Amino acid sequence: MRLVTFDADGSARLGAVVDETVLDLARAAEADSGPSLPRTMLDLIAAGPEAWSRARQLVAERAGSAARADSFARPLAQVKLLAPIPRPSKNVFCLGVNYAAHLEESNRAANRELEPTVPVFFTKALTSIVGPDESIQFDETVSVKFDWEAELGVVIGRAGKAISRDRALAYVFGYTCFNDVSARDVQSAHIQWFLGKSLDGTCPFGPWIVTADEIPDPHGLHIECRVNGVTKQSASTGQMVNDIPSIISYLSKGLTLEPGDLISTGTPSGVGNARTPPEYLRPGDVVEVDIEGIGVLRNPVVDVRER
Repeated sequence: MRLVTFDADGSARLGAVVDETVLDLARAAEADSGPSLPRTMLDLIAAGPEAWSRARQLVAERAGSAARADSFARPLAQVKLLAPIPRPSKNVFCLGVNYAAHLEESNRAANRELEPTVPVFFTKALTSIVGPDESIQFDETVSVKFDWEAELGVVIGRAGKAISRDRALAYVFGYTCFNDVSARDVQSAHIQWFLGKSLDGTCPFGPWIVTADEIPDPHGLHIECRVNGVTKQSASTGQMVNDIPSIISYLSKGLTLEPGDLISTGTPSGVGNARTPPEYLRPGDVVEVDIEGIGVLRNPVVDVRER
């Protein structure tokens, strides 16, 4: 399933993309006289496998022409999509330097010799999250070095702690696209990365969550970033230093993961800060994160002082 959160007359609703339409799952469940479904993505994830199966049943019933005729479905092109989880319960967990080539280019750009032996974790604040087609907020009074970072996102579906590597993928609800937009000058001015990674409008996320059953191998996906149609990053998720089971296992040591938690798994090489000369985002640019089997997350860069 491709699950979305969409704007329904000013309120956020849970939907599924079916044949280029968006089906309101809670309303469809009510009309179907079967078990009800939650109205939000977080509540659906927390409800567990029975609710997921119910949603999958409704989607299957409406495949083909039935979806277009359904009174609870709207054309995808006419729907405003929000971030799939507009307000998660925790900061987004992120991985730094999790592709070998990106570690190499980052070390070269920073004139350092960082060689981590365990996954490098940091977080992005909830207020940094924006959805598909929403603005990456450019403010030159804060930073002039906004950088792109295409990343595969993991959505946790079950609570767990001390999760073993061999069981880790069973805790995954689905996958999505992230753009870990980074203010490089702010990031380099601090000993840690939190502030430079957490500015408002610097965590584009979406356009939807693809459930794990649709992606049997998350380590064989092509991932790409384009700026104004020009490819800047192109790699495979199989090039991660720490794969998804390792990430979940490390992160859950002494830390409880909960349904709806988000993990952004790191970016491949090709970031602007490591280019010669460096390249950074400017107002008017359009950034796309394109991941095989998931879709395209597209966001314009907008000067906040001109909105």
